[in-house]
Amino acid sequence: MARRRKSNRRRRGSFGFLYKLLSVLVICGAIVAALTLFFRVDTVVITGQQRYTEEEIREASGIAEGANLVLFNKYTAANNIVSALPYIEEISINRKLPDTLLIQVRECSMPLAVVQEGSAWLVSPSGKIVDQQDAAAAAEYAQIDGCELLAPSVGTRLALATEYTTQQSSLLSLLAALENRQELEHVDAIHLGDATMLTMDYDGRFTIQLSYGADYDRKLRMLRQILDESGAIQDNMTGTFDMRGDDGTVNLIQNVR
Repeated sequence: MARRRKSNRRRRGSFGFLYKLLSVLVICGAIVAALTLFFRVDTVVITGQQRYTEEEIREASGIAEGANLVLFNKYTAANNIVSALPYIEEISINRKLPDTLLIQVRECSMPLAVVQEGSAWLVSPSGKIVDQQDAAAAAEYAQIDGCELLAPSVGTRLALATEYTTQQSSLLSLLAALENRQELEHVDAIHLGDATMLTMDYDGRFTIQLSYGADYDRKLRMLRQILDESGAIQDNMTGTFDMRGDDGTVNLIQNVR
């Protein structure tokens, strides 16, 4: 009798487990069915674009009208957009139930040009090659010279030849600092040809000398303080700012006219 009772308990336990498993599967199936039937992309709101149209961004995303809002892969969509539209630097995709997709982009607004083998390769401040144009077009942009791009291609990251490793890391740090401090509009050119320092043509009248690997955010803050100081720099002054010192000193070598 005792053995039969134990056997019955085991059977009831097995049936209980199967019942719970079946219930979970049914609930999961109901959830998937609800998601598939009710949450579909009906409205796409795109913000932040300037160069590209809403239609171009939506088409590049690969998200079809009526696609499931919850189940689609937003990371794949973001990669599709960035690959097809290289001027887009950052992208954020969010869902707004029940039927709206929010796409926010940030485009590269001030690329710099590297002229090489008859082409002007346009580089974003983050170091992404966003366009290839004829060399003559470089005159419209601030230029980077004294270096050689390694296998340049639109949509890839800037890479310099191996002998320019120090210049590459310093260039990217400087560009990031310039963008962070909103100083890119003042830059006319960045020169990497000198192995001992990089120089920057600034505001059409100054040359800025900087060490490789410096704290460029700090250096730019110092430069801005000097330029904004009342009476320190005359409007007609030109010259070279030597900012290579680690002690915070800045020397202005004024041009004599």
